[in-house]
Amino acid sequence: MSSPEKPFRFGVNMVSFDSGEEFRRRCRRAEEQGYDVIHVPDHLGMCAPFPALAAAAEVTERPRLGTFVLNAGFWNPALLAREAATVDQLSGGRLELGLGAGYVKAEHDKAGLPWLSPGGRVDHLEHTVAELTRLLADPEHAPRPVQEPVPLLIGGNGDRVLKLAARTAAVAAFTGGRQVPGGPEGTMELITPAELEERTRALRTFAEDRAEPPELNYLIQYVAQTSDPGEALEGLRPYGPRMSDEELLEHPALLLGSPKEMAEQLRAHRERFGFSYLTVLDPYMDAFAPVVQELHGS
Repeated sequence: MSSPEKPFRFGVNMVSFDSGEEFRRRCRRAEEQGYDVIHVPDHLGMCAPFPALAAAAEVTERPRLGTFVLNAGFWNPALLAREAATVDQLSGGRLELGLGAGYVKAEHDKAGLPWLSPGGRVDHLEHTVAELTRLLADPEHAPRPVQEPVPLLIGGNGDRVLKLAARTAAVAAFTGGRQVPGGPEGTMELITPAELEERTRALRTFAEDRAEPPELNYLIQYVAQTSDPGEALEGLRPYGPRMSDEELLEHPALLLGSPKEMAEQLRAHRERFGFSYLTVLDPYMDAFAPVVQELHGS
């Protein structure tokens, strides 16, 4: 089992806001609620990640600041190194740099960027990680990051991405999703808990030679405080339409119950999967905050 005793950490992914002031207010609220990391995504139609993190740095003191996750296909490594080092400087060394291979062809088309095969996208991710690591480790690189090294979070499910995370990342983030068979491109569904457990076992195997294996992160996509989880099942079905009720209720991406019940579910997920670092989507930030308080420091 992957360090089930590792203390919990909690992040919130800021996927939507209507103004700069609203974003800053939500970042301050996340800090007050005890969140450890403020994340931003990297999708066209959402905020640009690095300006958003710089704004978050200005209004917070404690939380770390992360990209969750950068689409490597959007980025040239030299330009990415400049962005990352700048935000690490501006934040006083709070950056967690998250990277993934990308999965939405339409965004690449809109940006006029090539859409590579799955293997080609992982090739580019591997190249980006290698070049980024080299550049940021160079004492002549300007600007200089505060952290040496800047910690990497690498997100994905496939063997090659998990092997890359096992070699290079401080955090391995499991997407836990896949393309819906026959659905529109970019339409995702959750893999089953059993499949997810197999993926976390694979990561631990790939990281066996590391003295300190990566921390395991997972994205919580639905939170509902309820006294009757069975009655709330209908809200979960779109996330895994081919799963059984039992699989939906035991899935770590989907939380139902009272704050104490959800805290117990997360303790069980840490024991089963090894997830000690949980990120929640910002629409559920307030509903999940009592769970953060329940588990803080444990």
